[in-house]
Amino acid sequence: MIFWTASAIAAVVAYLLGSTPTGYLAGKLLKGVDIREHGSKSTGATNVLRTLGKWPALAVLLVDVLKGAGAIIFARWLYAWLDASTSTTPATAADLAIWTPWIVCLAGLAVLLGHGRSIWLNFSGGKSAATGLGVLLAMSWPVGLGAATVFGVVLALIRIVSLSSMLAALTAIALIFSFEEPLPYRLLVIAGGAYVIMRHRANIQRLLGGTEPRLGQNSQEAKT
Repeated sequence: MIFWTASAIAAVVAYLLGSTPTGYLAGKLLKGVDIREHGSKSTGATNVLRTLGKWPALAVLLVDVLKGAGAIIFARWLYAWLDASTSTTPATAADLAIWTPWIVCLAGLAVLLGHGRSIWLNFSGGKSAATGLGVLLAMSWPVGLGAATVFGVVLALIRIVSLSSMLAALTAIALIFSFEEPLPYRLLVIAGGAYVIMRHRANIQRLLGGTEPRLGQNSQEAKT
């Protein structure tokens, strides 16, 4: 019972946390604009960069990463706290090690879904790449660090955010199998990586057509 209660609460909190429309709020607070009506129409940090500038984009990026990390940290804490405070026979460390990863998996998926399909924005949002990085760093920091490194290197070389994000997602999927991580973590990275790539469908079409804009370019056609 405690497991299912913790799972439900963690998933709802994670979704609402992910749904917090950071980029949208930045547009409204800083320039009084709806960022979904500018640039790529996305609420992610890349469109904030195009529309609002460098420092707002950096702030949005940081908050989006923290949303992902926060969802994972909360899920871990919640299960341990509920078990310790409500159970007459608290779970052993082995039990926590078995069940906590499943709650983390649900919370990770929920926060990614919330960022990409925000309830506050009529189920629109960003591409979930930054939030996914936060999930990775909190869940398995070596995997998150590896994905972030690939993102940074590819971005420095070719200056295309969408391709960098997708290659980082693929790197995370490969790396999660290189470490002794529980099955739920592996499932989360596979599903989360696939979700991030799926959210870049329009970018993939433009990459194949050679029309995807590079970092620093302004384009009304971009969907990054």
